[in-house]
Amino acid sequence: MEIRHLKTFLTVAKLLSFNRAAERLNYAQSSISAQVQALEAELGVQLFDRLGRRILLTEAGERLIQYAEKIIDLADETRAEISVGGQPEGSLTIRIPESLGVHRLPPAIKEFSSRFPRISLNFTTCAHESLQKDLRTGVTDLAFLLAESYHSAGMEAETVGFESIVLVASPSHRLAKEKLVRTKDLWGDVVLLSKVDCSYRRLFESMLEEERIHIESKLIFQSIETLKRCVIAGVGITVLPEVSVCEEIRRGELVPIAWDVGKLEVAVLMIWSKGRWLSPSLLAFLEISRKVLRGSSH
Repeated sequence: MEIRHLKTFLTVAKLLSFNRAAERLNYAQSSISAQVQALEAELGVQLFDRLGRRILLTEAGERLIQYAEKIIDLADETRAEISVGGQPEGSLTIRIPESLGVHRLPPAIKEFSSRFPRISLNFTTCAHESLQKDLRTGVTDLAFLLAESYHSAGMEAETVGFESIVLVASPSHRLAKEKLVRTKDLWGDVVLLSKVDCSYRRLFESMLEEERIHIESKLIFQSIETLKRCVIAGVGITVLPEVSVCEEIRRGELVPIAWDVGKLEVAVLMIWSKGRWLSPSLLAFLEISRKVLRGSSH
């Protein structure tokens, strides 16, 4: 059983596409198909159901994922422990909330890159959806969340800081000059929410649902900067980490709403899979992030 065949299988399993796997691995599609077929012949099972242009993992394919990961992890660990000299190579894929990436993590990224110049860092936006599966299968090596808590079987979640979440609007908004705003006062407003800082958004939405607050409309943004520009223009209200709006508040472009619940506070969580081997580079990123985030967030 060849390691390269297992790596190809895992890439196809993650992307559920022979074409995209070929692009990712820089192989011809025929080579990808041949490697998967060789693995299927060796194991005597079908790993994928071919449904026209779509493919799905079979039950055998699902089972193979965890064993393939262990074999590849062990091979990586062996190389890391036995090899002498030279810089570690490879890549890490990390999910981060946009606000954390902009305001907290750059010093960690700088330090890591100087220590591991041959490790590629691939950053994707934060999301709860498929997080456990992606961490377990290795699509994602590490994730950060801004949330009250995170509990999932087989996952390790470490609190490395805290962030204050504030309700903000433009100075011209009807609630901007109120001395105290209750949740029910948000009735009928337009709410702007971030798709890339998803965790505290869920907290806010659950608070509105508990109070049965009717929202006129909900606008979802992929970019926090675009979201902030729209709030400044008077489109509606939003909740964001205080660190991401402090400059706009200082300039008077946004004002914090005097909400009777006060400032919300969420934990900065660092999450990884307990079952996967942690490479020296991933351990180093964890260590550097702990140091930076514990010193910067509050």
